[in-house]
Amino acid sequence: MITTTEIVKDIIQTSPLLEDGLAKGIISYSALARDIKPIIERRLLKKVTRGAIVMAIKRSSINLKRSKKLIENIVSLSSLTVRSNLIELTYQNSDTIVEKHKKLFLLAEKKNNALYTLSQGIRESMIVVDANLEHDVENILLDEKLIKKIRNLSSITILLSKDTVNIPGVYYSILKLLAWNSISVVDVVSTLSELTIVLEDAYVDKAFSLLKNYNL
Repeated sequence: MITTTEIVKDIIQTSPLLEDGLAKGIISYSALARDIKPIIERRLLKKVTRGAIVMAIKRSSINLKRSKKLIENIVSLSSLTVRSNLIELTYQNSDTIVEKHKKLFLLAEKKNNALYTLSQGIRESMIVVDANLEHDVENILLDEKLIKKIRNLSSITILLSKDTVNIPGVYYSILKLLAWNSISVVDVVSTLSELTIVLEDAYVDKAFSLLKNYNL
């Protein structure tokens, strides 16, 4: 049988604004309990006291604050690295493209400070590279099917702790800020201790300022 606590948790999880507000301690438990009381009673098919709802909200809030604290300890928004003049090329996978990926890595190694990232999916391979390597990349992949090319991109790289993989909500806490401010993300590339967000040039200054000054 479903409980009041489970319903409260479900309501909070489906509302990013509620989740964020409770994690920051800026939402009144009593006011929220009064607001969601009819929803809980409809789902339980019985009356429930506001006090019971407040206690369920408090328990969820404690867990959210604990999770927020963990995220703050492993994400370094004070150390951001911005790269500009990037281009993204997406190719259809083929039997021959893997060998050409090796040539691309060797090409990037010869260029000082050149950014090159490769994400290979089931059907596609996505490459983010310095724009000055565009023609070299296209020449190497000349016989492959180009699906899409996006120019005028920049990236913001955020340092993460190696404990990131054990903490739920790390990427969400960062990406929700961009979504709430109507900033489109072209791509996200991650390693164990880095998160790189690829954006259109038009958004990078705003995104950098938001991330730099944001309190997770």
